[in-house]
Amino acid sequence: MVRTLLRRCAGGVLLPVAVVCAVAAGAAGFFATAAATAWIPLLCAAGLVALSAVAYLLAWPAFALLAVRRRRRAATTFAAGVAVVVGGLAAVTVFRPGPHPAAPAPPAGVRFWDLPTGSRIAYAHAAATGTPRPAPVIFLHGGPGTPGDGMPRAGTTLAADGFEVYAYDQLGAGRSTRLGDVTGYTVARQVADLEAIRVTIGADKIILIGQSWGGSLAAQYLAAHPQHVARAVFTSPGPIWPGAYPDDGGGGDPWARLSADQRERRDDLLSSPRVAVQSILQAINPNAAHALVGDDEADALLHTIAVLGKDTTGCPGASAAKVHDNHQGFYVNQLTVEDFAHVPDPRPALRQLRVPALIMRGECDFVPWVETYEYRRTLQQATLVYLPHTGHSLESGQPDAYVALLRAYLRDEPLPLPAYTSADPPS
Repeated sequence: MVRTLLRRCAGGVLLPVAVVCAVAAGAAGFFATAAATAWIPLLCAAGLVALSAVAYLLAWPAFALLAVRRRRRAATTFAAGVAVVVGGLAAVTVFRPGPHPAAPAPPAGVRFWDLPTGSRIAYAHAAATGTPRPAPVIFLHGGPGTPGDGMPRAGTTLAADGFEVYAYDQLGAGRSTRLGDVTGYTVARQVADLEAIRVTIGADKIILIGQSWGGSLAAQYLAAHPQHVARAVFTSPGPIWPGAYPDDGGGGDPWARLSADQRERRDDLLSSPRVAVQSILQAINPNAAHALVGDDEADALLHTIAVLGKDTTGCPGASAAKVHDNHQGFYVNQLTVEDFAHVPDPRPALRQLRVPALIMRGECDFVPWVETYEYRRTLQQATLVYLPHTGHSLESGQPDAYVALLRAYLRDEPLPLPAYTSADPPS
């Protein structure tokens, strides 16, 4: 009697254990298959086979302990039931698409380059007026994958000074094309696109103005093609090379100043089962993550998060930044950041150059001071200027000072603010 009771208790315990083990096996089968293929139906099939097999193999002895006569049928029914329940839950969580609004039609003035690299790049152009300048200006936006919208105000001003001015959405961001193979989002591809743009516009030398990540990209291009850069401007630049900052990869934390409510809302957006599975897949096979969560959905999620934290990178009390509909690129952000962590150190090549450079740094920038000063330390002909009462976005925080500095520097006139020469941050 006691033995029979113990057997049945063991059988009763084994059934929920079978469910847990089956779910774990299904997840393992799903993710293990992702290492070989990005085809989501095959990942699902592998997961269901693993889940069903483990559920059956553990249910059979459980039903034997419970003295069920038709154990094979019972185990089969049990495995099928677990598969149906788990599959149903996955269908309404992991495989249920989130918001994925299509991007609005490009506004008037947006043009496209079809580059020999294979990239279709959206851009805005401000034609020069007045006395023509020999080198065109190209604005490089931040992120990676965080474009502006159209021509910056400073670009229009520089065009009136005789400069041909271009601002473009980097590959994978804004209105430019997305790649089917997301592993193609690399620093080298962005440098190659910029070089192709230089050739396309017929310029021997160009002037680069790089904001945040755009500053990192400008440094990479300068190291690769120094003979084609007339001048470079680095505004609130990201790390010149993330390998110099092994603790965190450089760049600082743009989310450090989120309020508790903002942090909670961000975490809610990122904590869904679908996003969690996407994140795991991205570590195993980025193309499988892309197959699960496509560009429209992933870009919309990143855009929502970016809008949530858009005003946390400025000084306290600063005016709210405007929101535009030129969406961020999720996969170009994720994959380029990953690739950037493994590129060779450009500083040895940059130290040999004598290309004039201007570095602008805001008082409330979240990027660590040492990373900004590394540009001044590395580039022989660099001038660093410190702007008070502004954060990471100088153009919105101190628009007049920002434009005045650009105009003076590119016209080879005395700067309206003094150069900052100390290696120590301003007190």
